[in-house]
Amino acid sequence: MFGMVPFEYRDRNLFDAFDKFERSFFQNSSVDLPAFRTDIRDTGDKYVLEAELPGFSKEDISLDLKDGILTISAEHTENNDQKDDNGSYIRRERRYGSFRRSFDVTGIDENAITAAYQDGVLELSLPKAQQVIPEARKILIE
Repeated sequence: MFGMVPFEYRDRNLFDAFDKFERSFFQNSSVDLPAFRTDIRDTGDKYVLEAELPGFSKEDISLDLKDGILTISAEHTENNDQKDDNGSYIRRERRYGSFRRSFDVTGIDENAITAAYQDGVLELSLPKAQQVIPEARKILIE
């Protein structure tokens, strides 16, 4: 019913006012939504990161670790071609998807990180680094 208001009176519609406010509030925002959903749990001795990557195969996913930054990348290209007997296209569809997210892994034992991918969910085990407690020692006076 509210969508049937004549064009010149549309500015007086209460719902349009909310829509305009939302558009003006977020129009200059440089904040992007995450490329894929990620859950991180603290299990005491490690963190478990679960990233939802449905539609990707294990070979499409890349994990890179450099300077304390873990980057998860996933890229998938798919072509579906259907041709008739003459070799002409009846239908041709292409799909491409690429995602990338980075995480600070300060305080993680980088050499003990493990990963598994099953049913569209990438699971990383991020063991916490052991804190080095400085040893107390006695200094002899000569």
